[in-house]
Amino acid sequence: MKPTPKQALRETGVRVTRQREALLKVLTEADDHPDAAELHRRARTLDDSLSLATVYRTLSVLEREGVVLRLALENGGARYEVADAPHHDHIVDLDTGAIIEFRSEKIEELQRQIAAELGYEIVHHRMELYCRKKP
Repeated sequence: MKPTPKQALRETGVRVTRQREALLKVLTEADDHPDAAELHRRARTLDDSLSLATVYRTLSVLEREGVVLRLALENGGARYEVADAPHHDHIVDLDTGAIIEFRSEKIEELQRQIAAELGYEIVHHRMELYCRKKP
């Protein structure tokens, strides 16, 4: 069984502070992909001493330790999600900013085939589709 984000941090020797715990709770419960400002807003309901600077520092630690994934989107914004979810890709709605998760075994297999044909094995990948709803 895969460890929880909090357990994963402890296993790497990173201290689980009150602020890190608040951010992990918010990210684990999020059904979207919040940016740092939104994470700060949500986490302040759990710990009102949390500053935006602490959120950024904590996100860097969580990302470095592989507990959080940073989605660096083309529009310049970064969004976050916990890294314990099964692999998936993203559609970014250019009009609303919504991020929709999806998984396609056809796409995954095609990527493996292309990599193999070129003499590679995929170690990690991610795909983001930037889309607009059809009228």
